[in-house]
Amino acid sequence: MKLVVQRVKSASVDVDGKTVGKIGRGLLVLVGVSHDDTAADAAHLAKKTANLRVFDDETGVMNRSVLDTGGNVLAVSQFTLYGDCKKGNRPSYIAAARPEKGNELYGEYVRQLRALGPPVETGVFQAEMQVRLLNDGPVTLILESTGRA
Repeated sequence: MKLVVQRVKSASVDVDGKTVGKIGRGLLVLVGVSHDDTAADAAHLAKKTANLRVFDDETGVMNRSVLDTGGNVLAVSQFTLYGDCKKGNRPSYIAAARPEKGNELYGEYVRQLRALGPPVETGVFQAEMQVRLLNDGPVTLILESTGRA
C-alpha cells in the first residue's frame, strides 16, 4: 500500500456536487492499493498513520500525532498512486490492485484506523471525487508498506 499523508487545517471530498466527507484539523490521506498488498499491510499503515508525529507540541517541534491532538482523518482511495510513468506519457496502472481487492483493503485500512481512535471520514470508492484541502505547513509524507520489517 502507498499513502500520501498531508497535514491539513481542513479538507473535504465531494461526489456529484455533494460533500461526503469533511474534517477540520487533521490528516488527509490518499490511499493506494497494489495487487501484492494484504490486510496486514492495511493494519500496519493504519497504526503508522494514527501515531505519525507531524503536529507541533508546545515548543514548536513536530512531536504530536493525530491521536494526541484530537484531530480527524479524511481517507480517500486513489489508485493513481500506483501509476507508472517511466515509459511514455500515459501512466500504466498495472501495479494497482483490481477494484475488488482495492475496495477491500481500503475498507480494511479505514476500519483499522477507526479502531485506533481518530474520527475518520471517507470518500466513495471508484467515484469521481473532488477533494479540497487547506494544507498546513505544508507537511506531506509518503508511507509505503513494501519492505516493512
